[in-house]
Amino acid sequence: MIPSYLLSILIAAGVLVAAAIILVAVRPRAVRDVEVDARAAAITGSLPISPDDEPDAQAILDATQAVGQAMTQAGYSVETVQRALRDIAHANGLVESEALVFPNAVLMSARGAGQHQTGAVSSDDGKLLLSQIDELQRTVDAARTGVLGPLSVVEKIARIRDMKPEYGPVIRVVAYGFLSGALSVLLGASWNGVAIAAGLGLVAGAALMISERMPRRYGALNTVALAFFVSLAVFLLLRAGFGYSILPALVAPLVLLLPGTLLSTAMLELTTGHLISGAGRLAGGATRLLLLGAGILSAAAVVGVPDIDFDVDASLLGPIAPWIAVAVLGVGISVHASAPRRALPWMLLVLYVAYAAQVLADQIVGGVISAFIGALVLTPVTSLVARQPTGPAALVTFTAGYWLLVPGALGLIGVTDLLDQDSAASASLLATLSTMVAIALGVLAGSAISNRLGRPAL
Repeated sequence: MIPSYLLSILIAAGVLVAAAIILVAVRPRAVRDVEVDARAAAITGSLPISPDDEPDAQAILDATQAVGQAMTQAGYSVETVQRALRDIAHANGLVESEALVFPNAVLMSARGAGQHQTGAVSSDDGKLLLSQIDELQRTVDAARTGVLGPLSVVEKIARIRDMKPEYGPVIRVVAYGFLSGALSVLLGASWNGVAIAAGLGLVAGAALMISERMPRRYGALNTVALAFFVSLAVFLLLRAGFGYSILPALVAPLVLLLPGTLLSTAMLELTTGHLISGAGRLAGGATRLLLLGAGILSAAAVVGVPDIDFDVDASLLGPIAPWIAVAVLGVGISVHASAPRRALPWMLLVLYVAYAAQVLADQIVGGVISAFIGALVLTPVTSLVARQPTGPAALVTFTAGYWLLVPGALGLIGVTDLLDQDSAASASLLATLSTMVAIALGVLAGSAISNRLGRPAL
């Protein structure tokens, strides 16, 4: 009989080989020019730039502000947004234009051909759905290559903001329950833990759906309240004697609240000289972690954390279960975050590559460093996928991949290492933070390749 660790290694190696074959097989059809991708935009009825048109600084300013506002809301880095805005202005004949971008504001100066218009706009509340991000990327490609004129860009951005989710609210909540259960499998839960995580995921999914309709100023209260409720339920079950194998249910429903892409983007910006934006995002990510910690610590103070037996095998469901969970996770993310339906096969490919790289790296360098390796592999793969005619924007698959990397790394480290008998919550948050820092560094290293491919993930 093959040992479980060896079976996991063989599966991971097989997944990476199969993914490499798929990417090589589709390479002849890969899109090399962003203009081809731009013409595939789903919203039609647009007007291209005419070579005979005189530059209109005000129209170009309106277009770049609309694009910059949407891209910052989607979570793109300052460098990526500034490059896109300059390209759009240059494509419209204003080659002296400059952009100053912050995480929540855009300052644009449309200059050239004897014209000069300057304006500023702040980012809107809320987040964009994955389907909106995908269509936004196609619109940006169209605008920066001259396929779309300024007036059409403004119209398209407005239509993107009006796009409805691919699925109804009930289906999205159920998908979050499956997503949470799948994450708990990656964290090493028992069947009881998976069921509890899925149940708490339904509650968390419903809370997140409600929070989408609430003003952003209440976001902090929502985060603390949700962390408190989930932690309170898990700690009460622990005291009732369910055992440590349900501990993943503490982390799984809250993983999507972790400021993963925010911290990764902050690292990119700090290393590229955008200190104000990078420091702002870093402070925002740290604040989110503090809010989650406040909710968990409050629940621990109310209930108390019982002594737990750590001398138990965390691989309770066998070596095959995590690989099945990756597929369930991909479907759950696709439905809950409303990704384009054509994106699901590519999303599953990216998730399996990232997880396989983590599993192999864990056997060599350990859990936290495996998160770095996973992110290092994930970032260029999302760019390769984005070059395919049916591939979604790199940020779409990267977002899904990040939601896998954190619980995947924590599961490889072992849930038992996250807690001790004295300070459960603080140890858990410290391990999670170190994992996210490793992922951010991996994204930074991988971005050197993705940027050369013309499809930056952030």
